[in-house]
Amino acid sequence: AAGVARRGMGSGPPGGFWADGQQAKGAPGRLFGETPPAAGEARALESWELPCYIGFGVSGVLLWVGLSGRPTTDINVWAKEEALRRRAQ
Repeated sequence: AAGVARRGMGSGPPGGFWADGQQAKGAPGRLFGETPPAAGEARALESWELPCYIGFGVSGVLLWVGLSGRPTTDINVWAKEEALRRRAQ
């Protein structure tokens, strides 16, 4: 296509890989390009955020309950119980 710059093998972004990035026009320094809400207003959640936060919370609770209820497999605990059992015989 005419007017399209082609990059060869091994070429990277303009100025090289370690060059300073290009700053977009508009409001630089805004996180994810969002404009901050007006004074006194809360940021509106996007449609994916609430299910994501709920999913993180539920999975964290399930991990905590599941891992706290696992059996003890430490060799030192087994050895102590085995020594006490053999001493009692």
